[in-house]
Amino acid sequence: MAFQTEFEFTLPRGYVDEQGTVHTRGAMRLATALDEITPLRDPRVRNNEAYLVVLLLAQVIRRLGTLPAVTPAVIEKLYAADMAYLQDFYRQINDVTMPTIEAVCPNCGHTFEVELPPPGEL
Repeated sequence: MAFQTEFEFTLPRGYVDEQGTVHTRGAMRLATALDEITPLRDPRVRNNEAYLVVLLLAQVIRRLGTLPAVTPAVIEKLYAADMAYLQDFYRQINDVTMPTIEAVCPNCGHTFEVELPPPGEL
């Protein structure tokens, strides 16, 4: 099984471009240490810490619909529900602890924990 570094997502609302096209499907890659460090040098982040997430998402989102690029300007225009979704999705795919559920063997009744696959692998 290959190590997965990119994960598909679907925005709850979608980005509406200048032509009125709604872009909802996209892909986000795993973040690197440099992805999290680089925005800290940006003057926009120094002036407003909340801007960090805008720059970070613009770096890790590989594609969104048919847009040629995902830039900070695109991220700035997302609906609040989509921003919240992407921030949560970012945390999910970059978290080192995998969620688990309790399962019961249907044959013997033994209870055990099962690790859930990362988002996009279901």
